[in-house]
Amino acid sequence: MIGPIRQELLSGISDEVKFKNLKEKMRAFDDLEILPEDYENAADIYNKCRRNGIQGSQIDYLICSVAKNNKICIFTTDKDFDNYKEIVNLKLHNIREEI
Repeated sequence: MIGPIRQELLSGISDEVKFKNLKEKMRAFDDLEILPEDYENAADIYNKCRRNGIQGSQIDYLICSVAKNNKICIFTTDKDFDNYKEIVNLKLHNIREEI
């Protein structure tokens, strides 16, 4: 996990008990270090997506960059990442369908 994902997941939880509970559970996951190259690559991903008519958030591009640089899959239900995958060589975790 990276810090910005931790922040996104916790943001908007107005119930203090739920906030503290999720915060404690997420502490089981170490944060990956975000390097200068990750930010530079995120800017490159932004530029490539923009040239191809794809818009996204700066955090999404940073997530893509860190995942690519660390050769890890992204676990998300955000369909925007399907668009990013077309531009950047990303691996997305396949989410199982409920039976």
